Amino acid sequence: TGLALLLLFRQKRPERGDLLSLVIVALGVVVGFPLLTALALKHVTTAHSIIFVGLLPLATAIFGVLRGGDRPRPAFWLFSCIGSALVAGFALTQAVTASPVGDGLMLAAIIACGLGYAEGAALSRRLGGWQVICWALVLSLP
Repeated sequence: TGLALLLLFRQKRPERGDLLSLVIVALGVVVGFPLLTALALKHVTTAHSIIFVGLLPLATAIFGVLRGGDRPRPAFWLFSCIGSALVAGFALTQAVTASPVGDGLMLAAIIACGLGYAEGAALSRRLGGWQVICWALVLSLP
């Protein structure tokens, strides 16, 4: 579908300098997050795994600062950290029934996705949002 849209709307190919960023988006969003989440679900329940998705905004913001030069306001950091602390605290209360392997895989999935989202956001300034995800899908084709 991604390739069809790019061809249908005659989108230009990414420049050589954009390829590393597109690979990061593809590895984080198209491959990493779904694969790591699927592996985690062999060890934890879906209800437990979804708790970790609450950490995604903070992970994305951190990578946005590191990779994209974004500068969220202090209120964002305050509430994002409070929310993430609540998520982490809740996850820790579930530790009796959870699997460290599943938790680790979910954390890795969130980190991969956060990096992919932030890289995609920075790249979308040059290529456009839907174009970035379409090119990431094309790069992920077998």
